[in-house]
Amino acid sequence: MASIKDVAAEAGVSVATVSRVLNDHPSVSADARTRVLAAVEALGYRPNAVARSLRTDQTHTLGLVISDVMNPYFTELARSVEEEARALGYSVIIGNADERPALQDHHVRNLLDRRIDGLLVSPTDGGSPLMLDAVRAGTPMVFVDRWIPGVAVPVVRADGRAAIRDLVAHLHGLGHRRLAIIAGPAATTTGQERVTVFREALQAYGLDLPDAYIGQGDFQAESGRRVTEGFLDLPEPPEVVFAADNLMALGALDAVRARGLRVPGDLALAAFDDIPWFVHTDPPITAIAQPTGELGRAAVRALVDRIEGRHPESVILPARLVVRRSCGEPAPQNVVVNPVTNRSKP
Repeated sequence: MASIKDVAAEAGVSVATVSRVLNDHPSVSADARTRVLAAVEALGYRPNAVARSLRTDQTHTLGLVISDVMNPYFTELARSVEEEARALGYSVIIGNADERPALQDHHVRNLLDRRIDGLLVSPTDGGSPLMLDAVRAGTPMVFVDRWIPGVAVPVVRADGRAAIRDLVAHLHGLGHRRLAIIAGPAATTTGQERVTVFREALQAYGLDLPDAYIGQGDFQAESGRRVTEGFLDLPEPPEVVFAADNLMALGALDAVRARGLRVPGDLALAAFDDIPWFVHTDPPITAIAQPTGELGRAAVRALVDRIEGRHPESVILPARLVVRRSCGEPAPQNVVVNPVTNRSKP
């Protein structure tokens, strides 16, 4: 493998000149720059990233800690983060927290030890001391999807409140009155927010959300299955179950089918976090879709701004309701409800 000395000898310049060219220093002449780059190409030279990071105090590496790599939402988010980071000249190291705060902190600690330039995190809980210490130490950080209240870190997320209200209006219009929710972890901001907004939306139609119709899940499929079984065992089961994420919705669908029941004939089902699979289930599932790719790209841009000394604002993008056939819709359709105008469009 060629060394920087080999490049210097091939180009007929000093090692210092090669280093200045590779670091895009403006003091190098055009002729020297041309000869160095030609030598780099001819010899197939690749700079030592570790050595360069020690000299420049930058690794051009970002850390991403996601809540659950098995969740298609976070898989798509990670992909968009990696693509945007690559376009901006950064690599990404990904850690999967598996919805466990201790594992989340393990990944954060390892990433900080690797001297990453910045960190993207979707927090699994409401107050990791390790992340708070990292923020206080000046580590460039951005929260994505979820956030820790009161921590001065930019947040890139979707606002699902209007879409949840659209969903409740849609369900009410179909004649449903007994609506239940499979909630996410209470320690997460998204878990809290979706229950609160769902309750408020029901109240706008004079409907209650009794405790028996709130099932505590953990954003995993098994919890969706367990909670739905409990709903079905009630003396007066709900007419609709709204799962606060896609994996819990799939678990709910399994629970219904395991009892020989059907969606939506015996129990209607809706979900937060639309995924491509939902159009292939029987019936296709009505869901709230987040602009996942846009969120990932915006999160990377915000983090790079922090790394380069700028002060980016938080980014909040609208979610939207995608109506299909799992709630007793009268005819096959695939309609998006615009959360701003509340008008349907094909």
